[in-house]
Amino acid sequence: MKRSFGRLMSILHRQSQVYINCSLKEFGITSAEYSFLLYLYKKNGATQDDMSCYLYIDKAATARAVQSLEQKGYVTKCKDQADKRFNRIFLTDKARAHKEEIWRRIRCWSDFLTEGIDEATAGVVIDTLEKMVERVEDTNFTKTLEESRHEKFKPSGQRKNT
Repeated sequence: MKRSFGRLMSILHRQSQVYINCSLKEFGITSAEYSFLLYLYKKNGATQDDMSCYLYIDKAATARAVQSLEQKGYVTKCKDQADKRFNRIFLTDKARAHKEEIWRRIRCWSDFLTEGIDEATAGVVIDTLEKMVERVEDTNFTKTLEESRHEKFKPSGQRKNT
């Protein structure tokens, strides 16, 4: 079978979800919620919009995750004082009490993935993934896919002369 970035990333993503769901089960935190909690550990009081943009998750999914974390007692939601259109999300004492253990369990996944891989190789993998993310961030897929329907867009090296 041909090697494929998509297949490999898909396997890693699915298995990370399994790991997160299992390792954070005792806290009641799911793979759909943990990234919001980690973001708030770094930027407590962020808006839902901030989190959606940073995590590349649509606003509806962000709202569902925040609502779930709120129901579980991990966050509280307040209207932004300067702009009432935005909700600011704050960690509760419960979230802060579990911070170190949640981070430790998340780091265990990274440690597992990189076990037996030297630091230089791991650095190359991170650098490559960052370049891939930058490319995705800089691409307007709606426009690109529309152009491809008109045969203007081809993968690099296969671009049709127009």
